[in-house]
Amino acid sequence: MFDLSFLALSVPFPADVMPVIAHSTSDPSLPFSLTLPDRYLAAAMSGEARPRIIGHFATLTEAMRGAIKMADEMEPDAAPRMLAILDRDERLVLAGAAANGAVAWCAPVMTATEARVVVMEASQLRAQASRAADWLESDLATRLRQRADLLEARLVDPLWRAFATRALQIAA
Repeated sequence: MFDLSFLALSVPFPADVMPVIAHSTSDPSLPFSLTLPDRYLAAAMSGEARPRIIGHFATLTEAMRGAIKMADEMEPDAAPRMLAILDRDERLVLAGAAANGAVAWCAPVMTATEARVVVMEASQLRAQASRAADWLESDLATRLRQRADLLEARLVDPLWRAFATRALQIAA
């Protein structure tokens, strides 16, 4: 959907540097959290990968603004970073890639059939990435994994699909 190429970084931000986002709070009782993926290979392989929470927000709109604020604070030449907005039950509400002061939000799938197609395509891309890595084509493998990540970002929880789509229409 998006043709972004970005580095799969082992750590989205240096351990001692977290972005400062306006209107965010560390109050976990707020319903929306803005997150970055955990890119530590060991955590992913063990199934213990948890998203890094950047901030909590009272509304989806505030969380979207927080994501844009985070993108504004990134270095101009920094590689794009995947981010996600989750609800308090850790269901995916919206996801996208942040870079150059903007966020390219991924349009949510609207049907179960569309979700199955996205899962199959992402799975095929990951298989191709694995073969590319076996052939020592690390750049190609990285790009294929990134495309799979962008596809999977469309897999918004069914509860949030219509709401997220409407939020993107209003924001446009």
